[in-house]
Amino acid sequence: MHTFTVTERDVTQAWVAACNKLDRKDNPDRTGLHTVVRIADPTSDDPVFRAELDRLRTARGLWPLETVASTLFPTALAARCAGPDDLAKRYRQMYPVIKRYPGNHRGTYFGRLVSYPAASKSDVDQLGTVISRLRAQTAGTKIAAAYEIDVATATDAEEAGADLLVHTAGKDNSYIGFPCLSHISLQLDRDRRVHAAVLYRSHFMFERAYGNYLGLGRLLAYVARQAELACGTLTVVAGHARLDGPITQLRPLLTGTGRLAA
Repeated sequence: MHTFTVTERDVTQAWVAACNKLDRKDNPDRTGLHTVVRIADPTSDDPVFRAELDRLRTARGLWPLETVASTLFPTALAARCAGPDDLAKRYRQMYPVIKRYPGNHRGTYFGRLVSYPAASKSDVDQLGTVISRLRAQTAGTKIAAAYEIDVATATDAEEAGADLLVHTAGKDNSYIGFPCLSHISLQLDRDRRVHAAVLYRSHFMFERAYGNYLGLGRLLAYVARQAELACGTLTVVAGHARLDGPITQLRPLLTGTGRLAA
């Protein structure tokens, strides 16, 4: 079993470190199990590096990184909204159209956050609920870990065959108690910083991970700002991580020895 834990300052450094941990001679299939990537400042990355990575991605027909990030947090839409309730309302209005785009027929990650398909009630706005709970906690006795957001549903688990979904959005509302992206857990520390721990069943490093890190960092920053807290660290756990993509062209970027090959 090949695994690793990396801790870096920003999105770019964390992604590079994780890819290099997978690209090893003793790991010929470039995969890892239960990998951990911790990003101290998930709102920051190197724009020059991102542009180079984007150039290689789009040349291979992949979505731009901004598009990947927007499936987790729609930055442009959020900037035009008065707050979380307005954001959720407007996104829900747009959601039927968004689902018509290729690859979105089952919805988007952000759609699951503001319109979670609960079985016994109207779709749940998990994002607004989490922000409200964090706001309430900052005004009184602070409970560190009671802020959960589900992304996978029971249907996803049945299709994948290997997930156990425990926390149920809209039902498990006690403060204490109990797909590739399955779950987002938020923690509040004594310094009024909110941190996120995120679980992926599987993570493709070239196709998705960098854009996912960007989107998750923006989501965390938004939650923190709306709850009048500081943005903390982002920790991403992948049950299965794979360094996909054109490895020969990627290596110059991963080693810092030059620009990507044309």
